[in-house]
Amino acid sequence: MQAHRPPPENVDEIIPVPLPSHCECGGHLSCQGTVWQFQTEIPKKPIHRRFDIDVGYCDNCGRRVQGRHPLQTSDAIGAAAPQLGPDAQAMTALLKDKVGISYGDVQTIFKDFFGISLSRGGAAHIVLRAADRVQAAYHGIEVVVRRSRSVYPDETGWKVDGLLQWMWVFVARTATLFPIRPSRGYDVPEEVLGADWHGTMIHDGWSPYDRFEQALHQQCLGHIQRRSKNILEFATRGAVRFPRAILQLLADAFLLRDRRDEGEVSPHGVAVAIGRLQARLERLLDWRLSNSTNARLAEHLAHHQDELFLFLKHPGSEATSWPADQAIRPAVANRKVFGGNRDPGGARAQEILASIGATCVQRGVAVFGYLSRVLRATWKLRDTLACRLLGLPQPV
Repeated sequence: MQAHRPPPENVDEIIPVPLPSHCECGGHLSCQGTVWQFQTEIPKKPIHRRFDIDVGYCDNCGRRVQGRHPLQTSDAIGAAAPQLGPDAQAMTALLKDKVGISYGDVQTIFKDFFGISLSRGGAAHIVLRAADRVQAAYHGIEVVVRRSRSVYPDETGWKVDGLLQWMWVFVARTATLFPIRPSRGYDVPEEVLGADWHGTMIHDGWSPYDRFEQALHQQCLGHIQRRSKNILEFATRGAVRFPRAILQLLADAFLLRDRRDEGEVSPHGVAVAIGRLQARLERLLDWRLSNSTNARLAEHLAHHQDELFLFLKHPGSEATSWPADQAIRPAVANRKVFGGNRDPGGARAQEILASIGATCVQRGVAVFGYLSRVLRATWKLRDTLACRLLGLPQPV
């Protein structure tokens, strides 16, 4: 069934559409009534505001004081007085670091769609400024992720000033953090989580994660499935048996999870079934594999065999690292568009605004309205507001 757009709750403009003066055949027309059609349009005409700011001095201490309207984003006057409004600044930041549009395209959108002149340098300055305004919330996200009982980490290549760096993602239940660092090693998750972090980590098997010895680990079964399927694409004759057996083992593990969640298997039955799955895995790992690709997969499974079925022992735990995969996918798409960041300042803005955008989604907060409100806050209230609107702890 085809979906239909619901009519708007409020109508801003009513346009009468009378009958033509006569029919195409030349006959007289009789009106039988009026029907409605609704249209939702984007605002094209920009709003130009002038703030008439009262300026004065304190009779007691002599300090200069000027008024401040809630729509202002700064107290700048003189040569810096012409500025974009908070919604326009929020849109600029989101177009660049959430949607992944280049500064040149941002410039084109503002000019062609809204009739607003915006240079590339001006757009870049807005993005850096927006990131600076929500830095306290970013630090609050760091605190939430570090305190989380489960984390889904991942990483992907990212260019900064043409040099290879790494964009990491750490997804917790209510917050997501995107650090960009020169390293792909253990030092980054150690910095984010702390060396003594002891929650549950669901990941793709990248070796630095193994160094969190106090944590519980769940290997991403989705990665193992894809790896097995890739082997099958090129395997011949007897080499197909091992990846097929691994895929069947994982399919049976997923089936057990589904039956457990439906209440079809008792806790004791689940424990017995897990033991049987682990015994099957041990028998598979005893196979003598002549195919080198199969042997490497077997070596990986042997190294992590105690980390494959944790999700069956702990209801609520995921079997795959899909939250991290989904979180980092937009960044990968954006990388194909603009290639990364030109300097460390841009990378810093990227990691902050990406983290804010993802966390807003998790916490049910509209990111556009959030940025607009924080951009309007005075510097004394900004950090508190940035954290409070997202329900984040404010770092000391």
